[in-house]
Amino acid sequence: FFDLDGTLRHSVPEGAQVFDEYLISLGHRLTEEARHRAMRWEYLYWANSADLRDDLLAHSSDTDNFWIEYSRRRLVAVGLSPAAAKGLAPQVSAHMGEMYKPESIVPEDVRRLLPALKEAGYILAVISNREKPFHELLASHKLSEFFHFSLAAGEVNIYKPDPGVFKHGLERADVSAQETVYVGDNYFADVVGSRRAGLRPVLYDPIQLFPDAGCPVLESFDQLPNLLK
Repeated sequence: FFDLDGTLRHSVPEGAQVFDEYLISLGHRLTEEARHRAMRWEYLYWANSADLRDDLLAHSSDTDNFWIEYSRRRLVAVGLSPAAAKGLAPQVSAHMGEMYKPESIVPEDVRRLLPALKEAGYILAVISNREKPFHELLASHKLSEFFHFSLAAGEVNIYKPDPGVFKHGLERADVSAQETVYVGDNYFADVVGSRRAGLRPVLYDPIQLFPDAGCPVLESFDQLPNLLK
C-alpha cells in the first residue's frame, strides 16, 4: 500500500520551498535546521492533528482565514516570534495564494517501480488522507492500471494516523496486516498509523527529515524491491 501526495505524486516546487524563499527575500535568515523543523511541523499538522481539526472547525479549508492561520503557525515553526508571525501571516498567505502554482509530477523512480511490483504479483493500493476519491488524478498521471483500488480517508471518515483507515484497506484487499507494507513520506501519519494497524511501515524520506523513524527508510523507490525481498 502507498500514500499518494509526497510519495507517488509530488508538487514541484514544494510549498515549503516557496514559503521559505519568500521569507528569505523579506530579509529573514533561515538556517537549514529551522527549515527542516518547519517541514516536520507541516507533516505533524497535516497528520489530522488537533491544530488542523481546530482550524477546520473555525475556518473552511478553502477560505483566506484558514490559510492565514496556517501561515501564522508555520511562521512560528520556522522561528518567528508569535507577534511577528501574526503580523506577517496575511502577507505570506497572500503571496502563496498568488504565486504558488506547482506542477504535479510522478517521479521516474516511481514509474520504474510500479510496473515491476505489478509484474511480481503484488496487490497494490493507494491510501490517502484526501477527503474525496482521487480516481481521476491517478488516471491523469497514468497510474490507475497498477492499483487494485484507491481509498480516500474521507470516504470512510477515518484519517491517518487512525488505524481504522488502514484496516479498511486490508479488508478491501483481503489481506492480513502482517503481510502488508505501507509506504509513505509522513512519519506522523504513515509510519505511526500503519504501525498501529499492524502493517509494516516504510518511510520515504530522501532528505532525512526523520533520522529516528524506527523503520526501513527509502531515499529512492529503486531501493524498495530489494527491501521487500
